Amino acid sequence: MKKEEMYVLDEEDEKVVQLFVELGIPKNVAKTLLYISNVDECHSAEIEQGARLRQPEVSIAIKHMAERGWIEERHVKRNKGKGRPVHVYKLNKPLSSVLDELKEDKSREIESVEKNLQELERLLNENKS
Repeated sequence: MKKEEMYVLDEEDEKVVQLFVELGIPKNVAKTLLYISNVDECHSAEIEQGARLRQPEVSIAIKHMAERGWIEERHVKRNKGKGRPVHVYKLNKPLSSVLDELKEDKSREIESVEKNLQELERLLNENKS
């Protein structure tokens, strides 16, 4: 039997996860994203253990990340070709690019909120006249 080291989210990582959550990223997505960003590639069982998530949480996070185009998935046959293939995941862009996307999303949200506030103010002022 060989012993393999495995990345596990620590307290510092949890601070990063919390910041992602405050930006509106679901916690399971934030943990999965951070875990995958720290390894070359991994399968869902590794994410479950390293990020301390349940299998359904990992599946939902992977789906979310795939929809955003953040990860790449490949299928690997198990030993002797029996059973379902293992899904292996890796980020297909640097974490800094993901952060840039989030900045752009938040900037658009801020612009939208400001526009709505201005329109609301205009409408309220018209009603006073």
